[in-house]
Amino acid sequence: MWDQVWKGVSPDGIRETRPQEDIEMEWTRSETLALAKNSCMQCHGLGLHLGRRGSLNPCNCVLRAIFRACLTRFRHCATKEKYMSKISLEFIPGRDRNLSWGRKDEEYMADFILVSRRTLTESEFQVFRFHFLLGADWKLCCWRLKIDRGNFFHAIYRIQQKLGRIFRELEPYSLFPLDEYFHGTVRMEPSYPSRTGEAARMPPGYFERSVRWHMARSA
Repeated sequence: MWDQVWKGVSPDGIRETRPQEDIEMEWTRSETLALAKNSCMQCHGLGLHLGRRGSLNPCNCVLRAIFRACLTRFRHCATKEKYMSKISLEFIPGRDRNLSWGRKDEEYMADFILVSRRTLTESEFQVFRFHFLLGADWKLCCWRLKIDRGNFFHAIYRIQQKLGRIFRELEPYSLFPLDEYFHGTVRMEPSYPSRTGEAARMPPGYFERSVRWHMARSA
């Protein structure tokens, strides 16, 4: 029974599949080098390896590192005191550059669980829920799910690699890098040369007054 489940087939013979969008992302060495494991025998600490079609793919050690970083932040948001959670003001990308208030800790925890539920199969989400969310060790998980130790750890590695990839490649807003998720990325318009040959610049204090105006309007 469980041999079929871990291959993605339910006991009734129905393959457990979830619709996934074709996501294409170009992984670079500058992004994977700091996450790679130095003793990895597959990428040798570079974080990338050649795929079957000659494309560069992220190593499994990088994907597992991304998952562990996201899981650590999830546990931090879930266990810290509630009075420490705060409302933050963030920019909304677009032509109007509006501002919006949000609770980033609660939003991150919801995204972490919902993306995991959508990505994993039912059998994988059972392992994810008991081990990573509820904190059960491998002995308790094996007893509860009626599996042996080898299948359990194979499922753990597969879950970490699958979620690590989707946390980074998720569009339009990925869960990793964490600093971009919580603090955002503000891209200002480039300065264009004027007719006199000098770069056109915004007046001093323009962006500060804009932020102050949006805060007063939303109050």
